[in-house]
Amino acid sequence: MNILVIGSGGREHALCWKIARSPMIGSLYCAPGNGGIADVATCLDLDAADHGAVIEFCQNHDIGLVVVGPEAPLVAGLVDDLTAANILAFGPTKGAAQLEGSKGFTKDMCAKYGIPTAAYGRFSDAESAKAYTREQGAPIVVKADGLAAGKGVIIAQTLDEALEAIDTIFGGAFGSAGAEVVIEEFMEGEEASFFALADGTHTLALATAQDHKAVGDGDTGPNTGGMGAYSPAPVMTDEMNARVMAEIIEPTVRAMADMGHPYKGVFFAGLMITKDGPKLIEYNCRFGDPECQVLMTRMTSDLVPLLIAAAEGNLKGKMAEWSDDAALTVVMAAAGYPGSYKKGTEIKGLERATDTTGAYIFHAGTKREDGHLLATGGRVLNVTARGKTVTEAQEKAYETIKLVDWPEGFCRSDIGWRAVEREKA
Repeated sequence: MNILVIGSGGREHALCWKIARSPMIGSLYCAPGNGGIADVATCLDLDAADHGAVIEFCQNHDIGLVVVGPEAPLVAGLVDDLTAANILAFGPTKGAAQLEGSKGFTKDMCAKYGIPTAAYGRFSDAESAKAYTREQGAPIVVKADGLAAGKGVIIAQTLDEALEAIDTIFGGAFGSAGAEVVIEEFMEGEEASFFALADGTHTLALATAQDHKAVGDGDTGPNTGGMGAYSPAPVMTDEMNARVMAEIIEPTVRAMADMGHPYKGVFFAGLMITKDGPKLIEYNCRFGDPECQVLMTRMTSDLVPLLIAAAEGNLKGKMAEWSDDAALTVVMAAAGYPGSYKKGTEIKGLERATDTTGAYIFHAGTKREDGHLLATGGRVLNVTARGKTVTEAQEKAYETIKLVDWPEGFCRSDIGWRAVEREKA
């Protein structure tokens, strides 16, 4: 089978790396791909926003499955248009992708169908939002309603911070994503990421992870798209996983079908594990980045049949198998990220680094030019390692990073710290 993956980040490199290992694969393409994806797939100068061009490529190259990696093409309805052209696509339709495209839509769904989440309000003007915030008090969470590349969430510890966040979002800091604001109760607990597949009716639990959003050690500084992750998440016991499926994932599948938007694809549920059990923070409609990198390195079963089953509505009875090892990934980012940063700096030593430690390096923002590997984005590399414990995986990842020659890059030095502390206890 010929497969086309849409996207250019570390998530898509991990997906291509995993798909390329399937005995089912014929030719593997990625649009547009990056400097690392080029090692496992043919990268294409194909604009995912031009749905007609994507369809034409699929028809001309006998593409049996399109895997849509990022959220923007899903929210824009790429899966709908591919399906209309009789091209099998993995990912939710435009209607179903509202779960990520609008935080307000998801909160309203949770309220209607009794899915546990934080109390909230939705607002389209600053004054109403501020009045609600003054009434609720701080700490409180202020969110841009739409897609903001993982950066549209502000956890305000004081009332002044919350009011400033409201002005920032309505002032255009996140563009059209901030046309509406969702204000939520601040939940106490430990965060975790939970992944499951759905085919419109049936579900299949995958694995768990924990992300590190803040740019600095000790979870300090502004939020980013993610500075590292590890899997599995220790807080997610078998009992807690079962509760998430029964109380959050399965009711969401029923709700979306009832609303006329049957959900096919992957659920990435951001959870808060509170004293009362799991509560939904928000949904993403795609594999996380950098969570996908640790999931793919732990998955031992063939990914391709699972993607096809979800897209075709045949998930019932399917299983996914996982290594007992832990996996951990550390993001190497360009100096200055998540603010302004320099592009075009050269990266050396990746092959020597991975050959020495046995780790994987998934590329997020790179390109190859005249025999050189150059950084092109904010988050640039995902240094990913497996180990019997999170501590072992962490040590291997940071050992690999020391061998990477990229003076203009930086990373957090404490990815996995919660799990490492647990293992020491």
